[in-house]
Amino acid sequence: MLAEYLAPEGFLTSIALTGPDGLELLARAPVDLVILDVMLPQLSGFEVLRRIRAFSRVPVIMLTARGEEVDRIVGLEMGADDYLAKPFSPRELVARIRAVMRRVPGEGAGASGLITWGPLRLDLRAHRATAADADLELTSAELRILELLVRADTRTVTRDELMAQALGRRLLPTDRSLDTHVSNLRRKIARCTDRVTVQSVRGAGYALTPAPARALSTAPPD
Repeated sequence: MLAEYLAPEGFLTSIALTGPDGLELLARAPVDLVILDVMLPQLSGFEVLRRIRAFSRVPVIMLTARGEEVDRIVGLEMGADDYLAKPFSPRELVARIRAVMRRVPGEGAGASGLITWGPLRLDLRAHRATAADADLELTSAELRILELLVRADTRTVTRDELMAQALGRRLLPTDRSLDTHVSNLRRKIARCTDRVTVQSVRGAGYALTPAPARALSTAPPD
């Protein structure tokens, strides 16, 4: 049904009915985006996502059961770019697909597509970000959030701005997807460098904060 709806919207789709079939399909030919149902036969959507992230950063939109917030949070923490709870409107799915696809490459990146900020280096054309020369392995949502924070320098970017510009929808009180993406981003940066972090600004949003350079000890060795 979704494939039939997406075709007139300009999307060419391939269908896999089981988790192993989906992984085999991805191994044979590259795709621009994956729509992944949590409830799949043979392998769950979570396991399929885990295996996808072992070899690819292709954007993934998860389809979850209605009211199962834990499924959505787990999916985002495992590297999904977005989720949609059933039942949903096909129009909403199309909007989510286009919002995810707009994140790559970044807007206004210049001819080279390179942005640097302290130890952070973003290559928006290659859809890659590094910290202290280590690959952060970001999803498209995480990369877009980091791009917005880098462009803001140390200024606070509001949650509403990040939600609209990074995830392509307005912020709702019950939607925790932005917090999960930022938490993932913060953890990945901390794994590579302690020179910068993503700070929560209470009641406002998020901002990049550089850590002061560590003073070198001048004490003589023992």
